[in-house]
Amino acid sequence: MDCGLSYTKISLHQSLPLTVKTLLSSSTCSVFNNSSFGTSSVGCRRSLFVVATGSSSSKCEFGGLNTPLEPATPAGRLLSTVLLNDRKYFHVAVQKQLEQLAYERDEAVARMNLSLGSDEAFLHRRIAEVKELECQASVEDIMYMLISYKFSGIRVHLIPRLSKCMYNGRLEIWPCKDWELESIHSCEVLEMVREHLTTVLGWKEKSNVADNWTPTEVQKFKLCQVYAASVLYGYFLKSASLRHHLEKKLDHINPYLDIACYNQLLLSEIRSLGSEIVPFGCISGTQSTSVGQIPLLHEKKQDKLKYYVMNFDPETLQMCAKPKSKEALNLIEKHSYALFGDKNTGLVASDEVILTSLASLKRIVLEAIAFGSFLWDAEEYVRTVYKLKEN
Repeated sequence: MDCGLSYTKISLHQSLPLTVKTLLSSSTCSVFNNSSFGTSSVGCRRSLFVVATGSSSSKCEFGGLNTPLEPATPAGRLLSTVLLNDRKYFHVAVQKQLEQLAYERDEAVARMNLSLGSDEAFLHRRIAEVKELECQASVEDIMYMLISYKFSGIRVHLIPRLSKCMYNGRLEIWPCKDWELESIHSCEVLEMVREHLTTVLGWKEKSNVADNWTPTEVQKFKLCQVYAASVLYGYFLKSASLRHHLEKKLDHINPYLDIACYNQLLLSEIRSLGSEIVPFGCISGTQSTSVGQIPLLHEKKQDKLKYYVMNFDPETLQMCAKPKSKEALNLIEKHSYALFGDKNTGLVASDEVILTSLASLKRIVLEAIAFGSFLWDAEEYVRTVYKLKEN
């Protein structure tokens, strides 16, 4: 069944800052220059072929919640049903699920603490550990449903498992939904997104139809790596652009504040801006947002986002680029493996080659960047109710 293919598992833990730093500094189509995406002689401008989805043999269905990663917990399955059938109550259901999970986890920990020194101490410690794992899995499913909710808000369905979008060895993704996926970004962020497309795909803004649909071979494992890196880049852009916006706003208020007052005002601005920056348009609970935990560059701010982030020191770069919770990091890996991996093992064939087009590759990368941005939103939303594991 494997046809002699070898399988590899990628790890995001060891290369987060490096990934973003490389994407920020690259000005050439490095992925294609090192032949990671096949052997076409087109050079940097890689284009692909996409079969019309009207084919009766195509299984690439963009209906319902046909996501690569299926909810594995009762909380996730409940929210997927609510999202499909009763969308207006989705946030109410999310809030209740998070509160219930927080209560169950805290109760298990409290019982463990009460039993310390008794004969039942070991038993209650094991119960607390199991409950922690169960809650973590449920929270990851909830975050995934929150991301799905954000995609549905722009009328975009997540790409199903790629094996469902293959026909005679060709990858077919349609409709592309480029406009919808780009619409979530500000002009400055969109400029950096398009530079990212050029860096990893060789895409050009004025590409013609022939360039967009010319067939090319792509290694699925390399495409999976690009997808995961693009998710991280989207997460980074959301974090950095919010920080840039807030620092510019505070500079207009008083450019001579000391760092303590600056931090305090930053948090006040986060709360006052409301739905402009708060994920999903609402915030509750008492836990502070993680933006305030990022050390600020209390100096003259760069007006342009691109130059602002290029001046980040290594510590600041890592703080913005690295997912703040283990749940978020796990979700990136699980989603990437579900999208690109084998249905049974979840691993990605390291030497499998597929035929596709620049148009489909652009769709994949734009989705990944949007996924990263929505992941930031979901993480912040959950943190207001449920304490996540620090990454």
